[in-house]
Amino acid sequence: MFVALDLPDESRAGLARWRDALVRGRRDLRPVPEDHLHVTLAFLGWQDESAADSIAASAGAAVDGLRRPRLTPTEVRGVPERRPRLFALDLLDEGGHAGALQAAVAAALERDRLYEPERRAFWPHVTLARAKRGERRVDTLPAGRPPLPAFEPTELTLYRSTLRPQGALYEPLGRTTLAA
Repeated sequence: MFVALDLPDESRAGLARWRDALVRGRRDLRPVPEDHLHVTLAFLGWQDESAADSIAASAGAAVDGLRRPRLTPTEVRGVPERRPRLFALDLLDEGGHAGALQAAVAAALERDRLYEPERRAFWPHVTLARAKRGERRVDTLPAGRPPLPAFEPTELTLYRSTLRPQGALYEPLGRTTLAA
């Protein structure tokens, strides 16, 4: 399971169109499906599905009263930098509101013993494409600022991720509307 910020529908669709043009003709990359584009706040690993309601409630209560973030696309980054296995859209967190949401969710879920904080700092981003299995060398994507407007995620969602040979399946298990 993981907790994520959902992109507004029009932002998600615009991002997918732009990304599709960026990776068109690339046989070494697997684009992330449009409905999977999100900003991860906390990856929980395996959790019993019976705990989903309490996890969603805890995450939702943690962000109660916090402002929704405004995220501005800045550039595409390969991760890791030298031999990328995925490409992500870096997002500028205007006012630090996404960081505040992430910190609140992480603290609440850590108190509930459901989350172990990561050692690296929170990085607001959307994963765009991953290297296909077996690809040893993946060329970088064109650099430059994407022609996409800033957006404000309106929902926090707890997802279950089921890994399958044809790709992961993300299922929403609980949602919280973010304050304006």
